[in-house]
Amino acid sequence: MSQEQLIKNVEDSKLYNNNFKVDGDAATATRKGHLHEMAGLISQSNAHNVVANPTEIIGVQVVKPDSQTTGPLGSQPEQRGDITIGEALEATALTAGHRPVDYSDAAAIQAAEVRATGRTNIVPGGVAAAAQSAATRNARVPRDEDKTKLGEILSDASSKLPSDKPVTRRDAEGVIGAELRNDPNLCTRPGGVAASVAAAARLNQTNSLASNNNNNTNIITDNNKLN
Repeated sequence: MSQEQLIKNVEDSKLYNNNFKVDGDAATATRKGHLHEMAGLISQSNAHNVVANPTEIIGVQVVKPDSQTTGPLGSQPEQRGDITIGEALEATALTAGHRPVDYSDAAAIQAAEVRATGRTNIVPGGVAAAAQSAATRNARVPRDEDKTKLGEILSDASSKLPSDKPVTRRDAEGVIGAELRNDPNLCTRPGGVAASVAAAARLNQTNSLASNNNNNTNIITDNNKLN
């Protein structure tokens, strides 16, 4: 599926209309742009089949600081803040919201929540608890159409986290490992939780490199003025 098709499907879906509608507020519009950018990046990653290897996902695919790469809405990395774990989970509702929750999803969501909150146990009534309950229920339901979907669990993930933080490479590695260990085929889902968190880590790393490059450029310019 192309990036354009992915975003069109999202915009046409009821889930998107209910949870990601822009109401004119600038912060909401920016947040929508972040999630669209991540969804586009994840779709590109899926096209190259890089999801199964954590090193390929977040270790070597880093945009150079002088790159002019833009997201699907034309936003450049230096124009936005870091993507949080909660936002990364919500991006999964855009890329894989139609899929039933299974145990590997629940494990990945739990790993993400633990890293976001800094707690060693899951939050009662939180997103990880909801995912575990959904995975257990889905295992007993024969028809996919009757199962709880990822979009139902993750569309408002940020609001279910008592605290949140920007996604780092280490966070992504932990979430990928959890999803791998709990999948019967020892692989991650294209466009799933691990892919979303890995994409967020990659975007944050790109943003950091771009910011550092801009700072260095400003320092050089100031020094030249002094000279």
